[in-house]
Amino acid sequence: MACSVPPVVASKLTAPMASSVSASGSRIVQAIPKGFHRLRRSFTARPAPMGSAPRSIPRSVVVKASAETVDNLYENSVDIGHLTYLPLVGNKAPDFEAEAVFDQEFINVKLSDYIGKKYVILFFYPLDFTFVCPTEIIAFSDRYSEFEKINTEVIGVSVDSVFSHLAWVQTDRKSGGLGDLKYPLVSDISKSISKSFGVLIPDQGIALRGLFIIDKEGVIQHATINNLAIGRSVDETLRTLQALQYVQENPDEVCPAGWKPGEKSMKPDPKLSKEYFSAV
Repeated sequence: MACSVPPVVASKLTAPMASSVSASGSRIVQAIPKGFHRLRRSFTARPAPMGSAPRSIPRSVVVKASAETVDNLYENSVDIGHLTYLPLVGNKAPDFEAEAVFDQEFINVKLSDYIGKKYVILFFYPLDFTFVCPTEIIAFSDRYSEFEKINTEVIGVSVDSVFSHLAWVQTDRKSGGLGDLKYPLVSDISKSISKSFGVLIPDQGIALRGLFIIDKEGVIQHATINNLAIGRSVDETLRTLQALQYVQENPDEVCPAGWKPGEKSMKPDPKLSKEYFSAV
């Protein structure tokens, strides 16, 4: 498998150790920093507040996707023969509240807290301490300021525990770790978030490389899903987000293929669109 877990994931960490069982059944040893019980805080402590008071959820309630939101999607689904297709794009994103790691601390993230405030890039990756995953996670972190400038938050999600996330963040990048990140990594240890967004591989218990762009109304406007061995492009994610924001600010226009800010858009009209086609 493209994202199988290396035999040793935290051999250089000197903190106390905990073990967990991977999707393949092998035992993974991970480091737990001393005093982790004091690390919990709310994501509202970020410079851009989420608009909610700090809250704490019991460790036994790690992740819970909104059943009501999923039920609403089923009501809007299309029956295709014996299959039911849920068109996530154009519908409200399934809400969730979960523990995450940010700034080497445990925090709470609730997706609906961003409604009315920010766009969200929500991306799923298969597992911590793998190979393609850190290249994507680091790439989004290194360019976080570009998303921040256009009022967008980035959130990463995997089925790993917050302890695994924390150990990976505390591992040096030259050793396959992440180092400090500028956005949170959510723990979907119950797999309910991955399932509600349609990216869970049931027999492996991990998520495909799904990426969703959610607007300020909480509606999914873009979705891509890659198989395990294929990394994603920060450039294309940013370009698509900019195109989305442009058409929402200019509802009488649409963006043609490859559109970038500053380039000519198009009028969605048989006659008016000729102005664009005559110029290309």
